[in-house]
Amino acid sequence: MDKETLLNHLVTAVLVIDKDLKPCYANAAAEQLLGVGSHRLVEQALPEHYQALGVEAQILSDAVKAGQGLTVNTATLVTLDAQHHTVDLTLIPLEDEAQLSLLELRQVDQQRRIHQQLSQDAQQQAAQFLVRNLAHEIKNPLGGLRGAAQLLSRELDDPAQKEFTNLIIEQADRLRSLVDRLLGPQRPTQHSLHNIHQVVQKVYKLVEMALPANIQLKRDYDPSIPDIEMDPDQMQQAVLNILQNAVQALEHTGGEILIRTRTQHQVTIGSQRHKLVLTLSIIDNGPGIPPELMDTLFYPMVTSREQGSGLGLSIAHNIARLHSGRIDCVSSPGHTEFIISLPILSAK
Repeated sequence: MDKETLLNHLVTAVLVIDKDLKPCYANAAAEQLLGVGSHRLVEQALPEHYQALGVEAQILSDAVKAGQGLTVNTATLVTLDAQHHTVDLTLIPLEDEAQLSLLELRQVDQQRRIHQQLSQDAQQQAAQFLVRNLAHEIKNPLGGLRGAAQLLSRELDDPAQKEFTNLIIEQADRLRSLVDRLLGPQRPTQHSLHNIHQVVQKVYKLVEMALPANIQLKRDYDPSIPDIEMDPDQMQQAVLNILQNAVQALEHTGGEILIRTRTQHQVTIGSQRHKLVLTLSIIDNGPGIPPELMDTLFYPMVTSREQGSGLGLSIAHNIARLHSGRIDCVSSPGHTEFIISLPILSAK
Protein backbone atom coordinates (compact mmCIF):
# COMPACT_ATOMS: atom_id res chain seq x y z
CA MET A 1 0.00 0.00 0.00
CA ASP A 2 1.53 3.38 -1.03
CA LYS A 3 1.78 6.49 1.17
CA GLU A 4 -1.04 8.35 -0.58
CA THR A 5 -3.45 5.46 -0.01
CA LEU A 6 -2.49 5.37 3.67
CA LEU A 7 -3.05 9.12 4.03
CA ASN A 8 -6.46 8.83 2.39
CA HIS A 9 -7.48 6.32 5.05
CA LEU A 10 -6.83 8.84 7.83
CA VAL A 11 -9.81 10.56 9.48
CA THR A 12 -7.56 13.59 10.10
CA ALA A 13 -7.33 16.24 7.38
CA VAL A 14 -3.77 16.44 6.06
CA LEU A 15 -2.43 19.02 3.57
CA VAL A 16 1.00 19.99 2.32
CA ILE A 17 1.23 23.77 1.85
CA ASP A 18 3.92 26.15 0.56
CA LYS A 19 4.92 29.59 1.81
CA ASP A 20 2.02 31.16 -0.09
CA LEU A 21 -0.35 28.70 1.63
CA LYS A 22 -1.10 27.00 -1.66
CA PRO A 23 -1.77 23.28 -1.11
CA CYS A 24 0.43 20.83 -2.99
CA TYR A 25 -1.45 17.85 -1.62
CA ALA A 26 -4.68 17.17 0.27
CA ASN A 27 -5.97 13.84 1.50
CA ALA A 28 -9.58 12.68 1.33
CA ALA A 29 -10.36 13.86 4.88
CA ALA A 30 -9.21 17.39 3.96
CA GLU A 31 -11.52 17.39 0.94
CA GLN A 32 -14.43 16.30 3.10
CA LEU A 33 -13.70 18.80 5.88
CA LEU A 34 -13.42 21.78 3.55
CA GLY A 35 -16.07 20.57 1.13
CA VAL A 36 -13.71 21.07 -1.83
CA GLY A 37 -12.24 18.48 -4.21
CA SER A 38 -8.47 17.99 -4.29
CA HIS A 39 -8.19 19.34 -7.85
CA ARG A 40 -9.76 22.65 -6.80
CA LEU A 41 -7.82 22.73 -3.53
CA VAL A 42 -4.45 22.87 -5.28
CA GLU A 43 -5.51 25.65 -7.63
CA GLN A 44 -5.82 28.40 -5.00
CA ALA A 45 -4.29 29.40 -1.68
CA LEU A 46 -5.82 27.70 1.33
CA PRO A 47 -7.60 30.82 2.71
CA GLU A 48 -9.67 30.90 -0.50
CA HIS A 49 -11.29 27.63 0.59
CA TYR A 50 -12.73 28.72 3.93
CA GLN A 51 -14.50 31.72 5.46
CA ALA A 52 -12.59 31.75 8.74
CA LEU A 53 -9.94 29.85 10.63
CA GLY A 54 -8.84 30.42 14.22
CA VAL A 55 -5.36 31.52 13.11
CA GLU A 56 -4.46 34.35 10.73
CA ALA A 57 -3.19 33.42 7.27
CA GLN A 58 -0.13 35.63 7.74
CA ILE A 59 0.89 33.71 10.87
CA LEU A 60 0.63 30.43 8.97
CA SER A 61 2.61 31.81 6.04
CA ASP A 62 5.38 33.21 8.27
CA ALA A 63 5.70 29.86 10.08
CA VAL A 64 6.08 27.99 6.77
CA LYS A 65 8.70 30.48 5.51
CA ALA A 66 10.68 30.20 8.75
CA GLY A 67 10.41 26.42 8.86
CA GLN A 68 8.74 26.61 12.27
CA GLY A 69 6.08 24.40 13.79
CA LEU A 70 2.77 25.73 15.04
CA THR A 71 -0.02 24.32 17.20
CA VAL A 72 -3.46 25.88 17.77
CA ASN A 73 -6.00 24.00 19.87
CA THR A 74 -9.78 24.28 19.42
CA ALA A 75 -9.64 26.68 16.48
CA THR A 76 -12.94 27.50 14.79
CA LEU A 77 -13.10 26.63 11.10
CA VAL A 78 -15.94 28.05 8.99
CA THR A 79 -16.12 26.47 5.54
CA LEU A 80 -17.40 28.14 2.37
CA ASP A 81 -20.82 26.53 2.85
CA ALA A 82 -21.00 28.03 6.40
CA GLN A 83 -20.32 24.78 8.23
CA HIS A 84 -18.73 25.41 11.64
CA HIS A 85 -16.09 22.98 12.93
CA THR A 86 -13.73 22.97 15.88
CA VAL A 87 -10.27 21.70 14.96
CA ASP A 88 -6.86 21.20 16.51
CA LEU A 89 -4.37 22.68 14.03
CA THR A 90 -0.79 21.46 13.77
CA LEU A 91 1.81 22.77 11.32
CA ILE A 92 5.00 20.69 10.88
CA PRO A 93 7.86 21.80 8.57
CA LEU A 94 9.04 19.15 6.08
CA GLU A 95 12.77 18.84 6.56
CA ASP A 96 13.49 17.48 3.09
CA GLU A 97 11.39 20.08 1.28
CA ALA A 98 12.26 23.80 1.35
CA GLN A 99 9.42 26.03 2.58
CA LEU A 100 6.86 23.24 2.57
CA SER A 101 4.93 22.25 5.68
CA LEU A 102 2.48 19.55 6.67
CA LEU A 103 -0.80 21.00 7.94
CA GLU A 104 -2.96 18.73 10.07
CA LEU A 105 -6.55 19.67 10.96
CA ARG A 106 -8.06 17.26 13.47
CA GLN A 107 -11.75 17.68 14.17
CA VAL A 108 -12.61 17.74 17.85
CA ASP A 109 -16.28 18.71 17.45
CA GLN A 110 -17.43 15.22 18.33
CA GLN A 111 -15.38 14.88 21.53
CA ARG A 112 -16.34 18.34 22.77
CA ARG A 113 -19.97 17.76 21.88
CA ILE A 114 -20.12 14.42 23.72
CA HIS A 115 -18.51 15.90 26.83
CA GLN A 116 -20.77 18.96 26.77
CA GLN A 117 -23.86 16.86 26.17
CA LEU A 118 -23.17 14.50 29.07
CA SER A 119 -22.44 17.42 31.37
CA GLN A 120 -25.47 19.43 30.26
CA ASP A 121 -27.79 16.41 30.44
CA ALA A 122 -26.75 15.71 34.03
CA GLN A 123 -27.20 19.34 35.05
CA GLN A 124 -30.49 19.72 33.20
CA GLN A 125 -31.93 16.55 34.68
CA ALA A 126 -31.09 17.87 38.14
CA ALA A 127 -32.74 21.20 37.30
CA GLN A 128 -35.81 19.50 35.83
CA PHE A 129 -36.08 17.24 38.90
CA LEU A 130 -36.14 20.33 41.11
CA VAL A 131 -38.66 22.10 38.87
CA ARG A 132 -40.95 19.04 38.70
CA ASN A 133 -41.02 18.69 42.48
CA LEU A 134 -41.69 22.40 42.85
CA ALA A 135 -44.43 22.26 40.21
CA HIS A 136 -46.20 19.39 41.99
CA GLU A 137 -46.02 21.30 45.27
CA ILE A 138 -47.60 24.33 43.58
CA LYS A 139 -50.44 22.41 41.87
CA ASN A 140 -52.01 21.06 45.06
CA PRO A 141 -52.64 24.39 46.88
CA LEU A 142 -53.44 26.03 43.54
CA GLY A 143 -56.30 23.57 43.02
CA GLY A 144 -57.61 24.31 46.49
CA LEU A 145 -57.38 28.05 45.88
CA ARG A 146 -59.36 27.76 42.63
CA GLY A 147 -62.01 25.56 44.23
CA ALA A 148 -62.45 27.96 47.15
CA ALA A 149 -62.84 30.88 44.73
CA GLN A 150 -65.52 28.97 42.80
CA LEU A 151 -67.47 28.17 45.98
CA LEU A 152 -67.23 31.77 47.14
CA SER A 153 -68.43 33.02 43.74
CA ARG A 154 -71.62 30.94 44.06
CA GLU A 155 -72.42 32.58 47.42
CA LEU A 156 -72.01 36.13 46.14
CA ASP A 157 -74.80 38.16 44.59
CA ASP A 158 -72.89 41.35 43.94
CA PRO A 159 -71.41 41.30 40.38
CA ALA A 160 -68.58 43.58 41.49
CA GLN A 161 -67.52 41.08 44.14
CA LYS A 162 -67.83 38.19 41.68
CA GLU A 163 -65.39 40.03 39.44
CA PHE A 164 -62.70 39.50 42.09
CA THR A 165 -63.40 35.78 42.44
CA ASN A 166 -63.34 35.40 38.65
CA LEU A 167 -59.96 37.14 38.64
CA ILE A 168 -58.66 34.63 41.19
CA ILE A 169 -59.93 31.72 39.06
CA GLU A 170 -58.39 33.15 35.88
CA GLN A 171 -55.00 33.66 37.50
CA ALA A 172 -55.13 30.19 39.07
CA ASP A 173 -55.80 28.72 35.60
CA ARG A 174 -52.91 30.73 34.16
CA LEU A 175 -50.55 29.42 36.83
CA ARG A 176 -51.84 25.89 36.31
CA SER A 177 -51.07 26.19 32.59
CA LEU A 178 -47.56 27.45 33.38
CA VAL A 179 -46.97 24.55 35.78
CA ASP A 180 -48.15 22.04 33.16
CA ARG A 181 -45.70 23.53 30.67
CA LEU A 182 -42.94 23.32 33.25
CA LEU A 183 -43.62 19.63 33.71
CA GLY A 184 -43.68 18.98 29.95
CA PRO A 185 -43.52 15.47 28.45
CA GLN A 186 -41.61 13.14 30.78
CA ARG A 187 -41.97 9.70 29.25
CA PRO A 188 -41.62 8.35 25.71
CA THR A 189 -44.93 8.13 23.88
CA GLN A 190 -45.91 5.70 21.14
CA HIS A 191 -43.60 6.28 18.17
CA SER A 192 -44.26 5.32 14.56
CA LEU A 193 -42.58 5.89 11.20
CA HIS A 194 -43.01 9.42 9.81
CA ASN A 195 -41.34 11.59 7.21
CA ILE A 196 -39.49 14.43 8.91
CA HIS A 197 -40.24 16.83 6.05
CA GLN A 198 -44.00 16.36 6.41
CA VAL A 199 -43.65 17.20 10.09
CA VAL A 200 -41.46 20.24 9.42
CA GLN A 201 -43.74 21.50 6.64
CA LYS A 202 -46.67 21.81 9.05
CA VAL A 203 -44.54 24.00 11.31
CA TYR A 204 -43.20 25.92 8.30
CA LYS A 205 -46.71 26.84 7.12
CA LEU A 206 -47.81 27.77 10.63
CA VAL A 207 -44.88 30.14 11.16
CA GLU A 208 -45.02 31.50 7.60
CA MET A 209 -48.58 32.78 8.10
CA ALA A 210 -47.52 35.17 10.87
CA LEU A 211 -44.00 35.88 9.63
CA PRO A 212 -42.95 39.58 9.73
CA ALA A 213 -42.22 41.11 6.34
CA ASN A 214 -38.55 41.72 7.20
CA ILE A 215 -37.81 38.02 7.78
CA GLN A 216 -37.24 35.41 5.05
CA LEU A 217 -37.89 31.73 5.74
CA LYS A 218 -36.03 29.26 3.50
CA ARG A 219 -35.79 25.46 3.17
CA ASP A 220 -32.99 23.12 2.16
CA TYR A 221 -34.22 19.54 2.47
CA ASP A 222 -32.47 16.28 1.68
CA PRO A 223 -35.26 14.24 0.01
CA SER A 224 -33.33 10.97 0.42
CA ILE A 225 -33.81 10.91 4.22
CA PRO A 226 -35.89 7.83 5.16
CA ASP A 227 -38.83 7.85 7.57
CA ILE A 228 -37.88 7.73 11.23
CA GLU A 229 -39.57 6.61 14.44
CA MET A 230 -41.14 9.59 16.20
CA ASP A 231 -44.13 11.15 17.88
CA PRO A 232 -45.05 13.70 15.17
CA ASP A 233 -46.92 16.01 17.56
CA GLN A 234 -44.00 16.21 19.97
CA MET A 235 -41.52 16.73 17.14
CA GLN A 236 -43.65 19.53 15.69
CA GLN A 237 -43.63 21.19 19.10
CA ALA A 238 -39.83 20.95 19.36
CA VAL A 239 -39.28 22.41 15.88
CA LEU A 240 -41.89 25.12 16.46
CA ASN A 241 -40.27 26.21 19.74
CA ILE A 242 -36.86 26.60 18.10
CA LEU A 243 -38.23 28.27 14.97
CA GLN A 244 -40.22 30.79 17.02
CA ASN A 245 -37.06 31.66 18.93
CA ALA A 246 -35.30 32.35 15.63
CA VAL A 247 -38.17 34.59 14.50
CA GLN A 248 -38.08 36.50 17.79
CA ALA A 249 -34.30 36.94 17.47
CA LEU A 250 -34.82 38.66 14.10
CA GLU A 251 -38.01 40.62 14.77
CA HIS A 252 -36.20 43.97 15.23
CA THR A 253 -33.33 43.60 12.77
CA GLY A 254 -34.87 41.35 10.13
CA GLY A 255 -32.92 38.62 8.42
CA GLU A 256 -33.07 35.07 7.15
CA ILE A 257 -33.95 31.72 8.69
CA LEU A 258 -32.93 28.47 6.99
CA ILE A 259 -34.37 25.04 7.79
CA ARG A 260 -31.95 22.36 6.58
CA THR A 261 -32.01 18.56 6.79
CA ARG A 262 -29.04 16.28 6.26
CA THR A 263 -27.74 12.86 7.29
CA GLN A 264 -24.50 12.10 9.09
CA HIS A 265 -22.68 8.83 9.54
CA GLN A 266 -21.16 7.38 12.70
CA VAL A 267 -22.47 9.90 15.23
CA THR A 268 -22.35 9.41 19.00
CA ILE A 269 -25.40 10.55 20.97
CA GLY A 270 -24.89 10.22 24.68
CA SER A 271 -22.95 7.01 25.07
CA GLN A 272 -24.38 5.28 21.99
CA ARG A 273 -22.90 5.41 18.50
CA HIS A 274 -25.31 5.39 15.55
CA LYS A 275 -24.49 4.43 11.98
CA LEU A 276 -26.86 6.99 10.49
CA VAL A 277 -28.34 10.13 12.04
CA LEU A 278 -30.76 12.79 10.81
CA THR A 279 -29.67 16.38 11.49
CA LEU A 280 -32.35 19.05 11.36
CA SER A 281 -30.76 22.51 11.51
CA ILE A 282 -32.54 25.82 12.11
CA ILE A 283 -30.15 28.65 11.24
CA ASP A 284 -30.63 32.40 11.57
CA ASN A 285 -28.32 35.33 10.84
CA GLY A 286 -29.39 37.36 13.86
CA PRO A 287 -27.31 38.91 16.65
CA GLY A 288 -26.53 35.58 18.30
CA ILE A 289 -27.05 34.25 21.82
CA PRO A 290 -25.28 35.99 24.73
CA PRO A 291 -22.21 33.88 25.66
CA GLU A 292 -23.21 33.83 29.33
CA LEU A 293 -26.40 31.91 28.44
CA MET A 294 -24.80 29.19 26.30
CA ASP A 295 -24.06 26.76 29.15
CA THR A 296 -27.59 26.99 30.59
CA LEU A 297 -29.48 27.53 27.35
CA PHE A 298 -31.70 24.44 27.68
CA TYR A 299 -32.48 24.88 31.39
CA PRO A 300 -36.07 25.70 32.39
CA MET A 301 -36.81 29.40 32.91
CA VAL A 302 -33.59 30.59 31.19
CA THR A 303 -34.21 33.35 28.63
CA SER A 304 -32.65 36.57 27.33
CA ARG A 305 -36.01 38.12 26.42
CA GLU A 306 -37.96 40.26 28.87
CA GLN A 307 -41.28 38.63 27.97
CA GLY A 308 -39.87 35.12 27.47
CA SER A 309 -40.86 32.20 29.71
CA GLY A 310 -37.64 30.24 29.14
CA LEU A 311 -39.57 27.01 28.54
CA GLY A 312 -39.44 26.56 24.75
CA LEU A 313 -35.87 25.29 24.45
CA SER A 314 -36.13 23.22 27.62
CA ILE A 315 -39.20 21.42 26.24
CA ALA A 316 -37.54 20.96 22.82
CA HIS A 317 -34.43 19.50 24.50
CA ASN A 318 -36.56 17.08 26.50
CA ILE A 319 -38.50 15.99 23.39
CA ALA A 320 -35.21 15.27 21.58
CA ARG A 321 -34.07 13.22 24.59
CA LEU A 322 -37.31 11.22 24.53
CA HIS A 323 -36.51 10.39 20.89
CA SER A 324 -33.00 9.15 21.81
CA GLY A 325 -31.61 12.30 20.19
CA ARG A 326 -30.06 15.58 21.21
CA ILE A 327 -30.03 19.30 20.44
CA ASP A 328 -26.82 21.27 19.94
CA CYS A 329 -26.36 24.99 19.50
CA VAL A 330 -23.60 26.96 17.81
CA SER A 331 -23.91 30.74 18.04
CA SER A 332 -21.91 33.81 17.12
CA PRO A 333 -22.99 37.23 15.83
CA GLY A 334 -24.54 36.64 12.41
CA HIS A 335 -24.92 32.88 12.78
CA THR A 336 -27.01 30.91 15.27
CA GLU A 337 -27.66 27.26 14.51
CA PHE A 338 -29.74 24.77 16.48
CA ILE A 339 -29.20 21.17 15.38
CA ILE A 340 -31.64 18.41 16.29
CA SER A 341 -29.93 15.03 15.84
CA LEU A 342 -32.12 11.92 15.69
CA PRO A 343 -30.98 8.33 15.03
CA ILE A 344 -32.21 6.68 11.86
CA LEU A 345 -32.80 3.00 12.56
CA SER A 346 -31.60 0.52 9.97
CA ALA A 347 -34.24 -1.54 8.21
CA LYS A 348 -34.53 -4.96 9.79
